[in-house]
Amino acid sequence: MAVNMIKFAVCDDEPRMVQELAGRLADYMKENSMAAYSVSGIPNGRALLEDGGSYDVIFLDIQMEQPDGLETARLLRQRGERGLLVFVTVLKECVFDAFDVEACGYLLKPLDSARFHQTMERVLRALKQRAAENIVIQRGTSCEIVPLEHVVYCEVLGRKIYLHKYDGTVVNYYEKLEDLGRRVDRRFFRCHRSYLVNLDYVCGCQAGQVLLPRGERIPVSRLRERELTQALLRHMKERNF
Repeated sequence: MAVNMIKFAVCDDEPRMVQELAGRLADYMKENSMAAYSVSGIPNGRALLEDGGSYDVIFLDIQMEQPDGLETARLLRQRGERGLLVFVTVLKECVFDAFDVEACGYLLKPLDSARFHQTMERVLRALKQRAAENIVIQRGTSCEIVPLEHVVYCEVLGRKIYLHKYDGTVVNYYEKLEDLGRRVDRRFFRCHRSYLVNLDYVCGCQAGQVLLPRGERIPVSRLRERELTQALLRHMKERNF
């Protein structure tokens, strides 16, 4: 699963460090042939909290005027910010505090090139993992992220895909079902030419229909009933049911 545009933020009250990290990020992304990214330099924690932007990865200095990096990270997490956090600091002793805010990395100043590359590899793995767990729906300049675990089934009507979520809401957008099928993981099964169903929610199959938890029923092609049963057995085994 490919990672789309990556938005980095570098929050440090030393302009020189902001420039150095931006340069290292540019070099790393070029070396790995990843052109879709942006880097925003932010001078302190307060500015980051007031920024209002959503970033995929935030490099955060710890030693700053209040709120310092750790407090800024806590406030970001409290308001639901799920971006990956990488602390950049001279303070070795704060490494354990980083666990409290689910930090993805901890870099010591002055920066070590090998350690920076290791951290970036871990960051990209985490981003790819997240990308595989969500459907990113783009509409013009805006986008919406729908976690796969919330989708019960996908239906195509005309040129639109309708994502039926467990809470009863439905999200629609333009895409081919074949293309969506390549974006989702093995928990989704093509039970009919117009439907993909999340095997996590399948309660059974009866009279040519897939039974779902909220009483919904969607069709299953006669030729795919056997495949559906096999897919369900495999899925249950993988989940250790």
